[in-house]
Amino acid sequence: MTQRREIILEELERAQELDALQSTIEELQQHFGVDHMVYHWVNSNGDQYGCGTYDDLWVNRYLERDYIRVDPVIIGCYQRFHPVDWKRLDWSSKAARAFQRDAIDHGIGNQGFSIPIRGPNGQFALFTASHHCDDDTWAVFTDTNRRDLILIAHEFNQKALEFEPSRQPERSRALSPREVDAITFIAMGYSRAQVAETLSISEHTLRVYIESARFKLGAMNTTHAVAQAMSRGLIVV
Repeated sequence: MTQRREIILEELERAQELDALQSTIEELQQHFGVDHMVYHWVNSNGDQYGCGTYDDLWVNRYLERDYIRVDPVIIGCYQRFHPVDWKRLDWSSKAARAFQRDAIDHGIGNQGFSIPIRGPNGQFALFTASHHCDDDTWAVFTDTNRRDLILIAHEFNQKALEFEPSRQPERSRALSPREVDAITFIAMGYSRAQVAETLSISEHTLRVYIESARFKLGAMNTTHAVAQAMSRGLIVV
């Protein structure tokens, strides 16, 4: 399973056009065995891009009914910096409950896990997995896959930003996927030994990644690097 995920992410890293993100997210959806997986971003100019496995019927219905105004996932995640289980969002209003029923009727799933991502120049993105299952099954899924989904969300967003129209990326300050992984796990409270084991690298190699990220972020130490990465939306924990 881990090897298959790595192959998919290697394909993502090599992608040369926006359409490749759609095929990648379809592969990820099948890999994790969930009903749906979706990525959606909005930049500072209001330009939007989305890819995912939702049926076109639901996408069109969502747009026609202007559900973005009442969608607790959009509203709740825009106010957060951390990944969130849909059950923790506010579904108390009549409009939110009606939206939820409609979404479930269209196969979106009664469970969901969304990762908000904030990028450069006011960019906001969401990476979401949703599924039909009971609470206990979903709790096991999120506990098992939380770290992987966070890292994948950031790698996906990093690739999507390369295709953003008129964007002028700061190549000298961009963190590599491995540097993002290292800083993310450090931010999550892992020791260096645990991070190295999780990433299947030596502690020496990990130290190289951390020092490289620290230099790019202009940070005085690792703690400062974590703070800088989080404030710039480069990692979410």
